[in-house]
Amino acid sequence: MLEAAGTANAPEIPDKLFFRIGEVSTLLGLEAYVLRYWETEFPSLAPKKSGTGHRLYRRKDVELLLKIKHLLYEKRFTIDGARQHLHNEAKQAHLKEAKQEQQPLFVDPLPEIRKELAAILKLLK
Repeated sequence: MLEAAGTANAPEIPDKLFFRIGEVSTLLGLEAYVLRYWETEFPSLAPKKSGTGHRLYRRKDVELLLKIKHLLYEKRFTIDGARQHLHNEAKQAHLKEAKQEQQPLFVDPLPEIRKELAAILKLLK
C-alpha cells in the first residue's frame, strides 16, 4: 500500500470492501468536495454509486486517491501533469503486461543442453 501512495507517511487503509466519501475524506485528510472534483479530473477515478446515490470507493480507488494526493501535494504536480503521469504509468504497466504475455511458453532446451555437453566434454579432455 505504501508503494501505491509513494510516501512513507501514507495512512493505513482499513480492510474493507467499500468506503463512503466521508470515510475517505477523513482517511486522506481532504475535504469531500476535493474528492468529487478529482473524480471529474481523473478518468480512472470512478467510484461506484449505492442504490441511494452515495459514492462507494473501493480499495483501489483509495490507493489511487493517495497517489493523486502525493503527486499534487508532495511532488507539486499540476492536475494536468498528475493526470499525464498516471496515464503514462498505466501505459507502461500495460506494455509490460503485454510483453510478458508475448514471451514464449515453451523455451527451447537445446542451446542449454549443448552448453552443458560442451562443458562435460571439456572436463573429460
